[in-house]
Amino acid sequence: MTTSLSAADVGDYAAVLCDLDGCLIAEARALPGAEAFAQAAGDRLSIVSNNSADTGATLSRKLGAIGLELAEERIFLAGELAVRTVAAERPGARVLVFAEPPLRHLATDLGLRQADDLAEVVVLGRDTRFTLASLERALRLLDRGAELVLTNPDLFHPNADGRPVPETGSLFAAFRACLPDLPARVFGKPEPFLIEAALRRTGVAEADAVFVGDNADTDGAAAARAGLDFIHLVANGHPTPASDHPDPPASPTEPTPIEVTSC
Repeated sequence: MTTSLSAADVGDYAAVLCDLDGCLIAEARALPGAEAFAQAAGDRLSIVSNNSADTGATLSRKLGAIGLELAEERIFLAGELAVRTVAAERPGARVLVFAEPPLRHLATDLGLRQADDLAEVVVLGRDTRFTLASLERALRLLDRGAELVLTNPDLFHPNADGRPVPETGSLFAAFRACLPDLPARVFGKPEPFLIEAALRRTGVAEADAVFVGDNADTDGAAAARAGLDFIHLVANGHPTPASDHPDPPASPTEPTPIEVTSC
């Protein structure tokens, strides 16, 4: 995999919002060309990712180690947004967080109480230690009325060879297989919330920003819902011109449907 993005592709946009996996990195390695693009974009560049394993602080350190220097203030992640929103709306709530350690630690630091059997909110992110026992525990809580917060609906992200690595949406598919009508509050793309957060922090208007992504169904739809032009990185790593995305699917307030055939 490679990225053929250049500063010329993003023109004079005041803000360049870019997806991460498949655009700039693959499995913790910078894609060829990514460092040069990041340097050329400079302070205009922000990362807007469905990542649910890191916080802005931890991801900033990881990216710096592979030559991509981005301050945590310019990194917007679905998992972090979900946890921060739950903490702001429901201070001190009892939660069950399925995610990697950085997100679980953030939840605790923000005053949320980890309560496996009494949780009012189940936060589902990418959790490499998720098991059938984890699924059973979550389903029991949801059946009793706990709210499900889904960091993102991605089924997978690409590794360095372009092969799929299971993501949060794969876990959610297991939830839906057992509870087909299960609602979820979704924070990541294709919802526009991450893009809106990035625009608020940068102070840039929608018309002056562009979104760069490799997935038209999530990145493109999020850009359309937020009112941004979209540059689509196709499979060979080359960008298509910035353009408006076709009408986004479904309503941004509805859970993204995931089709499953059996439990």
